[in-house]
Order: sequence, then C-alpha cells, then structure tokens
Amino acid sequence: MTEKTAATEPMDLNGADVAMERTAVNPWAWSVAMGYNQGEIVSGNTRTLYCAGQTAMSGDGEPQHAGDMAAQLALTLDNLEAVLGEAGMSLANLVRLNVYTTDVDRLFEHYGVLASRLGAAGVAPSTTMLGVARLAIPDLMVELEGTAVA
Repeated sequence: MTEKTAATEPMDLNGADVAMERTAVNPWAWSVAMGYNQGEIVSGNTRTLYCAGQTAMSGDGEPQHAGDMAAQLALTLDNLEAVLGEAGMSLANLVRLNVYTTDVDRLFEHYGVLASRLGAAGVAPSTTMLGVARLAIPDLMVELEGTAVA
C-alpha cells in the first residue's frame, strides 16, 4: 500500500525551485501503527527511496528465525526487496546499503547470502557494516537499511 503523505512543496535544488513530493511505501500496515514507514519515495527530478531498516519480521510484524543468522539475513533481504518492489524498484536500484548486526563474525559466515543476491541483481551499492550491541527487538541479529534511486 503506497500513499502520498505530504503536500507537494517547492524545494531549492541548485538554485531552481523543484516540486518535491514524498510518498510513503508500506507493503505491510503494522509499521505505520508503530510510527514509521518501511520506505519513502522522494520525487522531483528523480525518485529516491529511503528504506527503513528491514529485519527478519513476518508480514504480521513478528520476529522470525531466532538464532539463525542465515535465515534472518535471507528474510531481511526478502523484506527489503518487498519495500523496493512496492515502490516499483528492485535490488538493482540500491545505491546505499547499511548493515547492522549484533554479531559481525556470524554475519560474515553467511555473507554469501547477501553478496549472491546483490550480485544476481548486478549491483554493488555503497555499503557500511556496523556491529551493534542489539537491535530494537532482542532476537533479531541483522538489519538492512537501503537507499534506492530510479
């Protein structure tokens, strides 16, 4: 479900007023109830999608695959692709990817899951990986935050 959430406002880009429109992207309704969008399209001259951090959550907002880094990483990628797809984009549109994990060493053991999916999409976005003490939900071990353009 995609809905426009803000009025079109002029924005100064390099000295020219360009209409900017923000459109919420939410393949699931549960995050709206928690106060955030899964993604946001900001359009003007190009479309840019800023994705909220995606984790191994079911469509109902329940954490999945406790203790299984490979399964969490695969579902996290599926969820990122769902947000991108809802915006008419794919992994091929990623220009930035932030990876947060509670266990960098375990993530590297399963990094092929991420690398193969990005490789299949023909993309190698700018990426940052950060080890963190914990994510918002304790059983989750990996979170992906992406920026895409089209």
